[in-house]
Amino acid sequence: MTESFANSTLSPALWQAAHGVDVSEDPWPGFARRERRHRRTRLIRAAVAVAVGAALVGIQTNVVPLPGWAPGIAVAAAPAALLDAPPRGTLAGDQDWLDSLRARISTDPRISSDTPLGVVNADGVWKVGDRDRIRLLYGSDQPGHRVALVAVPLRFGLLTKEALVWYVGPAGAAAEQMHYAGHSEGVDDPVMTLVQAGPDRDGFAVVVGPAESTVMISGNPRYTPKGTLEYENLAREDGSGVGFAVLPPVPLRNEPVVRVSRGDHVLYQGGLGGGPYAGTDPSGAEMDVLLTAARRGARGTPLDDATLRSFVEEALLDSRLPAVGTTVRVRWSGSEHGQAAALLTVQPAGGGVIAYARHGDDRTGWWTDLRLLLPAEGADQRPIGWRIRADNGTRTPTDQVRVIAPPDAARVTVTVGGAPPVTVTLDASNAGTTRIPPDQPATLTAYATDGSVLGSTPLPPVEANMSGLPGDSPATRVTP
Repeated sequence: MTESFANSTLSPALWQAAHGVDVSEDPWPGFARRERRHRRTRLIRAAVAVAVGAALVGIQTNVVPLPGWAPGIAVAAAPAALLDAPPRGTLAGDQDWLDSLRARISTDPRISSDTPLGVVNADGVWKVGDRDRIRLLYGSDQPGHRVALVAVPLRFGLLTKEALVWYVGPAGAAAEQMHYAGHSEGVDDPVMTLVQAGPDRDGFAVVVGPAESTVMISGNPRYTPKGTLEYENLAREDGSGVGFAVLPPVPLRNEPVVRVSRGDHVLYQGGLGGGPYAGTDPSGAEMDVLLTAARRGARGTPLDDATLRSFVEEALLDSRLPAVGTTVRVRWSGSEHGQAAALLTVQPAGGGVIAYARHGDDRTGWWTDLRLLLPAEGADQRPIGWRIRADNGTRTPTDQVRVIAPPDAARVTVTVGGAPPVTVTLDASNAGTTRIPPDQPATLTAYATDGSVLGSTPLPPVEANMSGLPGDSPATRVTP
């Protein structure tokens, strides 16, 4: 009876307590629904990514065409100084001819085969972009030639760049007669040059620089007896910032030099490639005669034949002088940083004297330490000095100065600023060293045994840029 009574009393209470507990719904069905939804989302995203990736690959490989006007990612920029300039030359206003040239550039397969890196590559990688954006930068007729420089937008899938392309043809040529002659893609120099030359006909050179610049195309240089440099300017002005020159049949004696400037500021200076040029033949009979004469009167440790030949050849190439008719003298030879070193002078017939200091060897390379154009009169009586550079990668100028006295000098002094002259100790070869602060100007003076002045020469500043010729800058001449 007691057990029955307990059951009848507890059952309703337990039942009520059990139903009062908040039991969560089974979580599995909800989890399964959410997982199915996430899985569908991932599949959709993956499918979209695959489709987009396939499209990008197709676009990048040019399987899927992309309109030329569509935006892209620029990977190279042509010089803004040229692109921003207005069209120049007599063809700038010939819209019909330019339209025909645009069509030829973008469609003619001959351009593809003629252009190894440029406009329409034969492998189908780079394509012309929007043909309406093809722009004429320069176009003109010259004696026997029609020349055009064109900016061409290129596209490789999503990548874009702009090439500056030369086209040439006979004078008065239609667009269909123009053919590819060279190109540039994103160069740093704000100048485009083109040379066309051959052995049996006159050639030409054209240089396009920034607007309002002056272009000089120099032929053979002339070092005057007064110690100045004169250029034979071959360029004829063909619009603002454009120069054109007629060249004789190759080989030319020397490589023409281009100089583009705006006022006193030189924007570009460098050789005009496209030879061949006669240059200097180091194995020629005239070089053997030149080297034999160069050793006469030399002081110091003699140079071996190969080193002397290297020093002289580099001096002739740098000054653009031929071996025939040029006099070379070794003023001093010794060593610097454990390498062969020399001071030599180069003089064309009837011209000024160029002093070169060089050192080096085949293992570490060859270095030019001094280039200095001197007046012919009294050149042999002048002391010559140059700063010794540190034997490191940057070749930083030091306060040590090498001094070479003339043969007849009894002593040499150095005057720094307004300080009293200081005598330079000379060795048996009439060479010595002294110390001059790098930021201080100085003058070297040589005296004869009777105390009279033989000659004096300012210590030239260290030349920062050797792209020009000796005498082209104040650092390479003594004549103002």
